[in-house]
Amino acid sequence: MSSSSAIRGIRQVRRKKSSLSEVKIAVVGAPGVGKSALTVRFLTKRYIGEYDHQSETRYKHEILVDGDPVIFEICDTCPKSLDDLPPSETMTWADGFVLVYSITDRASFNYIKQVWQHIQDLRGTHGKEVPMVLLGNKGDMVHLRQVSSEEGEILAKDFDCNFGEVAAADQVVEVAEAFHELCRDVHLARRKNKTSLLDRVLGSKGGIRAYHRGKSDSSLSKD
Repeated sequence: MSSSSAIRGIRQVRRKKSSLSEVKIAVVGAPGVGKSALTVRFLTKRYIGEYDHQSETRYKHEILVDGDPVIFEICDTCPKSLDDLPPSETMTWADGFVLVYSITDRASFNYIKQVWQHIQDLRGTHGKEVPMVLLGNKGDMVHLRQVSSEEGEILAKDFDCNFGEVAAADQVVEVAEAFHELCRDVHLARRKNKTSLLDRVLGSKGGIRAYHRGKSDSSLSKD
């Protein structure tokens, strides 16, 4: 191979690498709801039931979404108690949020409401436009259920976000699709923000339609 051919090859690789999209996601929920299990299940397809994190953990991994490579940077938050909300830095860092509660723990469901309000307080009028997905984990433990599917659906409508009940212990596809759908929402929000900026620069008076995430009852199967 000639030197010029080698240089062209390097440039092609660099262009391809620089074209990768990056998505920053915070996985948020009360202690013990399965945040780490969901995150690791998505990134590695493996299930690990017990974790002993003392602080938030960050992962960075490249995954295909709709055939395109995406670099996921995921922050697995680690609250010490139900009174411990995620750090403000994490809440403003993230492009999107996976809000996790356990269907077997009503207190964890109420905690998510506090987290959502925390996001609104930190991000002001833009809070409702932040892409989110609400997940009721431990869907395989219905005999211990404390939060109904209907309550999850209603809360997701209040948050204007996607919703699904999943089981990190035995569902791979459903967990992955939840993260993929959030990634799509992040990309959609970015396009919307770019369009809004262009409208302002050009002095457009028409504006664009408000960004609205559809509900995902059909996209995440429920066992």
